[in-house]
Amino acid sequence: MKLQRKNRLRALSLGAIAVSGALALTACGSDDTSGSGGGGKETNANANIKCDDAKGQLAASGSSAQKNAIDAWRKVYTTNCKDVQLNYNPTGSGAGITAFLQGQTAFAGSDSALKPEEIEKSKKLCKDSQAIDLPMVGGPIALGYNVPGVDNLVLDAKTLADIFNDKIKTWDDKAIEKLNPDAKLPSTKIQAFHRSDESGTTDNFTKYLKGAAPDAWPHEPGKSWVAKGGQSANGSAGVAGQVKQTAGAISYFELSYAGDGIKTVDLKTDAKDPVKANVDNASKAISEAKVVGKGKDLALELNYKPTAEGAYPITLVTYEVVCEKGNKADTLAATKSFLTYIASEDGQNVLKDNDYAPIPEEIITKVRSTVAGLS
Repeated sequence: MKLQRKNRLRALSLGAIAVSGALALTACGSDDTSGSGGGGKETNANANIKCDDAKGQLAASGSSAQKNAIDAWRKVYTTNCKDVQLNYNPTGSGAGITAFLQGQTAFAGSDSALKPEEIEKSKKLCKDSQAIDLPMVGGPIALGYNVPGVDNLVLDAKTLADIFNDKIKTWDDKAIEKLNPDAKLPSTKIQAFHRSDESGTTDNFTKYLKGAAPDAWPHEPGKSWVAKGGQSANGSAGVAGQVKQTAGAISYFELSYAGDGIKTVDLKTDAKDPVKANVDNASKAISEAKVVGKGKDLALELNYKPTAEGAYPITLVTYEVVCEKGNKADTLAATKSFLTYIASEDGQNVLKDNDYAPIPEEIITKVRSTVAGLS
């Protein structure tokens, strides 16, 4: 019986592979520029990608927060547009903006909108125009922690500010106990990790601390960590790795890096119940964002003190930064083709499957129109 069952499962598996191959061939036939593609959700997305005249090397760098999203997008996009070689280097938002402004890349990924001085500098690069921010990826900044024996942890803005400002030093501190009356908190020393590189994630996290607990967080928000104390690691993967291996650790990073058993903090806001760091709760927060950029620039302003139930305020938006006009001629077609795909409905649907939040429809519609007009 076991042998018959094994053979039957093997036959079903081979049949599934055959069907998948047929679907892939169907997707190829639907678009002259498509590659072989894959089955399932990716096949549906593949059929809608327009490669146009895209070809050659497409270099970009910046936000490590969106690396996992870029990897998922690239897998689908380059399967279709085989003449394009997309290379994304997750150097951090600050380094990505610098490389773009120096003309080294076709576009940059940044978790912070361009500063006025960066926009001014971009006018030397962008012929008869300037660089603009295109919000493309959303998601919660999770607070990952490693406290043995504590499976659920609630913190608020003030307590987080005191932890990362080196004022709360052990996990059994009274402020933490008050928020977690049912937890058995150990006297373990808190090991707070921050980013060592310039990071839009740091910028967004410190904007939250400043916006939600200004009295407890005296430092100005920014891409570079300025508070004293704590330890540092490079990139989102670096700080997440430290949390995983260090007892007593806590750090901030995108939800997509909170895998492999890393627990995340529930956030106490002005709403009735603590809020979990998940994609749907991040989307609720992003939907309250306001467009504050001028012209084609779509920079957003987030609300760090929401009262709505389920709105998770430690949320970032990653922008793709390009020239409104004056993009490099040799990479313009590939840039537009790739950005058109990731801003599409299919591209945005990829985000939720990878622990990111799609950009709300009223905003992403403007992004699509702006991408179509890039020159």
